[in-house]
Amino acid sequence: MGRRWISSAVFWAGWLWASSPIVAQEPVRLELVLSQRQLYVWRGHQLIRRYPVAVGKPGWETPQGDFVVETKVKDPVWRSFTDNRQIPARHPRNPLGRHWIGFWSDGVDAIGFHGTPYPETIGKAVSHGCVRMYPHHIAELFDWVEIGTPVRVRR
Repeated sequence: MGRRWISSAVFWAGWLWASSPIVAQEPVRLELVLSQRQLYVWRGHQLIRRYPVAVGKPGWETPQGDFVVETKVKDPVWRSFTDNRQIPARHPRNPLGRHWIGFWSDGVDAIGFHGTPYPETIGKAVSHGCVRMYPHHIAELFDWVEIGTPVRVRR
């Protein structure tokens, strides 16, 4: 490809020499397939990552449908949904681990992706609706998604 000059807002007084065109990356989107217990990360039509996950157990199924990332929290505090107990951020028994990516809420309860201190649960239907991930996987995912990232959950 030939070289061309590209005007740059950063270098408003000058020009930037480029050997290839500047192309915006397509946004990331997430697809959770409950029956496979897999989370697929797509950029446009290209699969860029696949992660094994744990999903909601019978009676506490992970909700299906089209959602968006609503919240991102590093070092979340866990709060019990049955009483007032809390486990502080970064505590070794905090069931959320170090990262929370919320995609569903009814204003009281919330569902999202999070790490887990219980890696043996990955690949199983054991949660109260949330999607558990290995800590290093959720850390990577946390950096890729933004508020508004599409999340599709299907059977």
